[in-house]
Amino acid sequence: MKKISMKNREEYTYYLFLYLKNKQKNLFREEFLDLHPTDQVEIFKQMSEDKRKRVYHYLTANEFANLFIGLRLHEQKQVFTELKDDFALEMLGELPADEITDFFNEIPNHITTYLLKKMEKSEADNIKLLRTYKDDSAGSLMTTEFIKVAPNDTISEIMNLLRLEGIDAETIYYIYIVNDVDKLIGVVSLRELIITSPEITVDQVMKEQVVSVFPTTDQEQVFTIIKNYNLLAVPVISSEEKIIGIVTVDDVMDVMEEETTEDIGEFAAVKGALDLDVSSFVATKKRLPWLILLLFIGMITAGLIGTFEATLAEVAILAVFIPLIADMAGNTGTQSLAVVVRGLALDKFDQKTVLELIKRETATGLMMGFVCGVFVSGIGMLIPNGSPILGFTIGVSLFVTILFSTLSGTIIPLVINKFKIDPAVASGPFITTINDFIGLFVYFSIATSLLHYL
Repeated sequence: MKKISMKNREEYTYYLFLYLKNKQKNLFREEFLDLHPTDQVEIFKQMSEDKRKRVYHYLTANEFANLFIGLRLHEQKQVFTELKDDFALEMLGELPADEITDFFNEIPNHITTYLLKKMEKSEADNIKLLRTYKDDSAGSLMTTEFIKVAPNDTISEIMNLLRLEGIDAETIYYIYIVNDVDKLIGVVSLRELIITSPEITVDQVMKEQVVSVFPTTDQEQVFTIIKNYNLLAVPVISSEEKIIGIVTVDDVMDVMEEETTEDIGEFAAVKGALDLDVSSFVATKKRLPWLILLLFIGMITAGLIGTFEATLAEVAILAVFIPLIADMAGNTGTQSLAVVVRGLALDKFDQKTVLELIKRETATGLMMGFVCGVFVSGIGMLIPNGSPILGFTIGVSLFVTILFSTLSGTIIPLVINKFKIDPAVASGPFITTINDFIGLFVYFSIATSLLHYL
């Protein structure tokens, strides 16, 4: 297998495109199939429709299935419309069940129904079953292509089975042992099989304590289990403890990429608009409601400033420090929010660690507030028309603002998480707006109380 570097990628692409143009099928197949699947996908995505159609003619359904898996779902939809029916159905038959399910969930129902009717009944029934599981669950991620054996099978028999059926399995790194009613009773790794004598039965080397999940288990929990136990796959079992599928590490990695993207979107109030493939109209539709909501919340802050109009009119220099107070409130809260959301996403918090986190963030807020407060107090005294009282007012206001913002950015997502709501909903813009209001309220309250000294 050849590996393409940035140095020779253009050269490979040029010659592969030339082979397609000159209809040199054998040369194209020899060079293209010798590449890593990832490189095949990247080169394929650069092709025009005419070149892609020639590729469909040059590759077998099995060879193209490996390439199809590497495409994003919106790319798969486009490519699928270019395939002839017979080739498309044959290619679908080469895909893992979970990949077919993901693809079917993205295309219109009438097309899915048509394709299911054309597929073999056993395979179609399997896909229908996988589609019944709730999104974001282990059932929606799992594949039913795995290797299972009986406890009295010898290592030699299992190795022969792997040679015959391993090519169709999602992974062969784990072999699952089931009893007469398909109940999961053990697991053995490929490594154990290789180093064990061929005549020994698998029940002598299998591990009986199997880490497993249910089809209803949330996908984030599945990721946590795979990460904590350092697994390459985790079995999915029914309520009767029968193994019905497996979730592999590459499946949960794809999921966590989606989850991270979603959390970033919620964190920045742009949920659903981070995909570079969406149009300007769709991005606007996703982002505008958040902005309008924040606009109304911001009007409350504007109204707060209006109630202190007399204070501002008498000491106009107070207006200079409004952006400083508001910005520091938002920045500090967002910092704490990022720490908490990451910890919750990685499942790092229990009752003890939450208390330690709150203590740490309180101490951090006190220290940051003190340093920033002293610094800005000096500025308030040194600027033209400044005074010690002005410096005191700004310094104390900033101290209280930073302390409160640190605590709100820590506690609000923890409380939201307790109600089983995604903590990323407590996104940066919301925390910022709340902290702006509190910071300015403290600022103007102190300034008003000390007005006759300013």
